[in-house]
Amino acid sequence: MADAEPPAELRDALRQLQEHLGRPLSDASDSHARWELYRAALGTETARPALLAAVTAEPDGALASGVVGEALEGLPRTQRDTWLRALAPEVRAFSEKRAQELGVLEDIRSGALAPDDVSELIGDWSDWLQLRLATESRDATVLRSLAASGRTKRIRRTAAESLG
Repeated sequence: MADAEPPAELRDALRQLQEHLGRPLSDASDSHARWELYRAALGTETARPALLAAVTAEPDGALASGVVGEALEGLPRTQRDTWLRALAPEVRAFSEKRAQELGVLEDIRSGALAPDDVSELIGDWSDWLQLRLATESRDATVLRSLAASGRTKRIRRTAAESLG
């Protein structure tokens, strides 16, 4: 599906991505084709600067948000704000929430967030974060909190199963 001709900044960023990846883009006006190029770039750390430039210039807010959402987990925490600011404010909320929750996940893994604090905070977490913790955490306090107070039956069951 062809969209409008992309702006000059986006065409330049797309050209850089194509050169970096050695992968041609069939139609720069096609958001589906751009998505495929962006997905290829997500797997290449050295393509991040060109990908960020493309996201910043991307006129399709949903497409830009999808790319940032995919990129966040692979980014160092210190770089996430730069990527969030690349999004238009009206499409930023989901990615901001995901970045915040990735921080919580990292804090629990590193011990910066005490497992005892989980029961107080769990209600603010998305199903994604709760399920991720129920699957990945080995901390019995975290798993007991999720088994007792997880938002869905699946989260509670997964946490209980992870407890053993």
